[in-house]
Amino acid sequence: MGEIITDIRLIGVRISPKTAWLFVELTGESRLKGLGEGTLNGKEEAVAKVADGHGRQVLGRDAGDTLGLFASLPFGNLHEAAFSSAVMQAASDLDARSTDRRLADALGGARRDAIGLYANINRRTEDRSPAGFAANAVMAVAAGYSAFKIAPFDGAAPDMAPGQWRPLVEAGLARIDAVRSAIGPDARLMVDCHWRFSESTASWVLDAVEPFDLYWFECPIPRESIALGALMRLRAQANALGIRLAGAETGIKLAGFEPMLNAGAYDVMMPDVKYAGGPAEMMRIAEAFAAHDVTFSPHNPSGPICHAASMQICAAVENADLLEVQFDETPVFKTLVEPALPLVTGGIAPLPNGPGIGVNLSAALIDGMESAAAWQAN
Repeated sequence: MGEIITDIRLIGVRISPKTAWLFVELTGESRLKGLGEGTLNGKEEAVAKVADGHGRQVLGRDAGDTLGLFASLPFGNLHEAAFSSAVMQAASDLDARSTDRRLADALGGARRDAIGLYANINRRTEDRSPAGFAANAVMAVAAGYSAFKIAPFDGAAPDMAPGQWRPLVEAGLARIDAVRSAIGPDARLMVDCHWRFSESTASWVLDAVEPFDLYWFECPIPRESIALGALMRLRAQANALGIRLAGAETGIKLAGFEPMLNAGAYDVMMPDVKYAGGPAEMMRIAEAFAAHDVTFSPHNPSGPICHAASMQICAAVENADLLEVQFDETPVFKTLVEPALPLVTGGIAPLPNGPGIGVNLSAALIDGMESAAAWQAN
């Protein structure tokens, strides 16, 4: 018998005009607390409504009964998945803390004690000129990173004619060029397209980025109308150029990834613990990726609770590649949790050593911040 959940709280904090983080806190009968993150940017009210409708049903349940909890929670859309995945994170954290284990050990054992990270410098880059991108890349290098991601194709859209998208793509290529020059030839560089292209445009852009020696080319075509045949063709083209094709950051549960796995759509897939179903489901997803020779590299451009949970998962899975970090968007990322998250050196960071996910929210700091959402089960 594990910790019985006696209380659930949804905590929202706004950390910038464009970003808010949502956390779920579960309290057990011994007053231990478990933490999860369900950030869904711009959709905080929708996630809070799911909490209002479904949060009470976790009360009285055993935090260690992850299968039972998982089956009781809704996953029909991204709003539901964000709340339910946060609950599953928090329950797994609470259960691991109750037995004084790191989450990685509770998930089957840590295979590594340090995690490779890459710096996503996109949100921090308010100056969208090539020089602005390069300056932030240099800052990430100085902070200890050796792999980097940017989203350089501002303004492009899949329905644009060549006369419209070509100048926007050329501006993006200039940004990629500047970052590659700033980080040097040996660092890994990833480009996120944010679903801005049609298949034909993405094909043109793939040929254009060949000189920059990209590690991967991410999310080229719209997620709302994923065409597996188009992705397979783009993957073949990318591989012929020495580039990996990456995507699938909003998949829900293993079933959300299986069509793409079976089709061979991607070299790298990026499940997010905030949407995919929590730590145990992430482990199942990683096992399926390994069986299909697909790289597991979690999507993680969010807050410190998601980051801590994702580090624990990456420590436990067999086939983990780099973990994303939203680089220096806000100093709150470092100060909102106690103890502080480990520093990055040489592109890696050690796993937090405390029980569960290894960190706690700073109650004093949260109480002084603007609330993005607040909900408490009665």
